[in-house]
Amino acid sequence: MTIADVKALAEQVRAEVAKAIIGQTETVDLLLTALFARGHVLLEGPPGVAKTFLAQSFARTLALDFGRIQFTPDLMPADIIGTNVFNFQTSTFSLTEGPIFCELLLADEVNRTPPKTQAALLEAMQERRVTIDGKTRQLSERFMVVATQNPLEQQGTYPLPEAQLDRFLFKHVLAYPSLEEERRIVAAYGQQSGHADPADLDLKPVVTAKALTAARGAVAGVKLTDEIVDYVLTLVRSTRESPDLQAGASPRSAAQLALAARARAALDGRDYAIPDDVKALALPALRHRVILSPAAEIDGRRADEVIAGLVEQAAAPR
Repeated sequence: MTIADVKALAEQVRAEVAKAIIGQTETVDLLLTALFARGHVLLEGPPGVAKTFLAQSFARTLALDFGRIQFTPDLMPADIIGTNVFNFQTSTFSLTEGPIFCELLLADEVNRTPPKTQAALLEAMQERRVTIDGKTRQLSERFMVVATQNPLEQQGTYPLPEAQLDRFLFKHVLAYPSLEEERRIVAAYGQQSGHADPADLDLKPVVTAKALTAARGAVAGVKLTDEIVDYVLTLVRSTRESPDLQAGASPRSAAQLALAARARAALDGRDYAIPDDVKALALPALRHRVILSPAAEIDGRRADEVIAGLVEQAAAPR
């Protein structure tokens, strides 16, 4: 598959998802970038902005095996990864697989479950495998997590630990739609009864498993020059030196930002990454990997604001 084919494939996915989702073009682009970069995405936004519906529609256009976990405070790790159950008839244990055994997992309201259960996702996200009773089971090569969380209500929530946040390639903050987009949403769905279902909206799979593997292979061939590598490192290392940040981004984030820049270049039809790819992805790739300093918090600063300033200060190669 060529880079031109990857671009055409992405355009097909965008057009198909647009049958169900009005607006959210940036969100779809980030999901596509993460898909081709083999990354995971954390979506944060208020209720009712179609986080769940978007993940369902995205999975359907890609013909991915879709799984969903609605996180609650009483959820246990075994509820996610599965458990061995003793069969009294055969006197043997058999594995009952949890919902994590899928290709695109929607972790809905992931901050509503305790850290012990949140941690059950760590191995799956990093290694694409799970360990049950000491035995390792592989997940699909296409395994991807799209997690959601609601920033408005904090009662009864458990903020994700930094170790898990670092496993997400992107954290994307969804805003309310524009007036025109909301008018189209109301016109399209305001007369329907019940919840919208992607299956009822004539969404068709446009990407096969073979095509997805080939697209990822094409992305792996996108050139990353030494100048772009140095630019990524300058940007990431500046987060560790900023007085406004108590903790900066990890080396993992630098490697993932570089990979995501290559994926974005492919989506744009290029076989080489440019500084604009890095700039466009810096905020969603870094906002969840840094911690504000106490002084910056007192001053009312936000991580997004600090990162945007660092991007402006970093000299981009020409």
